Amino acid sequence: MVDFERYVLENGLRVILHQDSSTPMVTINVLYDVGARDENPDKTGFAHLFEHLMFGGTPAIPDYDDIAQRAGASNNAFTSNDLTNYYISLPAINMESGLMLESDRMQGLLFSPESLEVQRKVVIEEFKQRYLNKPYGDIWLELSPLAYRQHPYLWPTIGKKVAHIEDATLEDVKGFFKKHYSPSNAILSIAGNIDIEQTKKWIIKWFGAIPSGKKYERNIVQEEKQNKKRTLHLKRDVPQNSFNKVYHMPERMGAAYLVGDLTSDLLGRGISSWLHKVLVKEKKLFTQIGASVTGSIDPGLFSISGMMVPEASFEEVENEIEKVLRKLREGDFSQSEVDSLLNKVESTYLFNEISHSNKAFNLAYFELLGNIDLINEEMSDYRNLTVNDIVEFASTYLIDDNASVIYYESKTQEK
Repeated sequence: MVDFERYVLENGLRVILHQDSSTPMVTINVLYDVGARDENPDKTGFAHLFEHLMFGGTPAIPDYDDIAQRAGASNNAFTSNDLTNYYISLPAINMESGLMLESDRMQGLLFSPESLEVQRKVVIEEFKQRYLNKPYGDIWLELSPLAYRQHPYLWPTIGKKVAHIEDATLEDVKGFFKKHYSPSNAILSIAGNIDIEQTKKWIIKWFGAIPSGKKYERNIVQEEKQNKKRTLHLKRDVPQNSFNKVYHMPERMGAAYLVGDLTSDLLGRGISSWLHKVLVKEKKLFTQIGASVTGSIDPGLFSISGMMVPEASFEEVENEIEKVLRKLREGDFSQSEVDSLLNKVESTYLFNEISHSNKAFNLAYFELLGNIDLINEEMSDYRNLTVNDIVEFASTYLIDDNASVIYYESKTQEK
């Protein structure tokens, strides 16, 4: 059970506090309600670029890391299609320094040509290293626009192409900051060894006077229902063939989302999963295979992907995967198997909640979803899932008319 206090400042900043006296540390988490889905289709990668720019200094504090290090802090950030998250963990006695740093950059950045150029080069290099020059790195650059045709999930967080970052101007980034980085579009969550009343005073001191900004209202084009299988065959200089298949699935707050998440665990979580046991151990068609969900706030994707052995053909592995899915759709498994998997899910959930950093982020994330109480209630929702729920999910979503597939072929293993 995660106890918390939630309130809203006059400027619209949502605040969540969790006191944990078992640790001498505290994590300050600032989540901004902006991700890659909020970008202009002709100027993508900006949400991720801003993740880097936020560490480039402000007029008042040119060197964020210098103060953070002197306070004994560790910090980082990440961007997704749906959000951008920043966190700083430090000794509780130095918490005010962390609040000062986060409030300072919420008010504005340096926005100098030099800072933009430095971070632009960092992001472009990351784009090249992780997506263009890395074996299999371009799979999602190709798979996202294959699965999506209208929704902005059709481009990954890094952006559509390097040119969008290369062409970014100071006016572009200033406009993006003004639109999205404000108290009314942010959630501040703090977890650790805090004094609640003192923390509230510091929050007012450092965040209370920041102008609220205008809350961004989304108008995202939603994806139309897919009615036909989509395929793409790619040949690359990679060591082995890779099979990648995705299916559209419900949004994060949809009734069937948890079913999809549990189904992905049943199929592809670890060496005891169905796909591993059948296709790696028994059939020996893959060296590794797994299943996962993107976890997107809007309708996302259920993914099955694996690295194939040289002797296997794409047709063969897809047919064998279909046999496993057919077992799901026919309900050829027991509730005890589902309950055993749920024990693993709950164990992972409880382990994650030990960390004050995880609790700080999860509190902010469930607040973003619109129901913060899910931090304590969602595990019960998982526990209520049955064989019939999985059968219905698989029969509705894990079908070829709802699928997009990339056959990623090694040039040295063409069959």
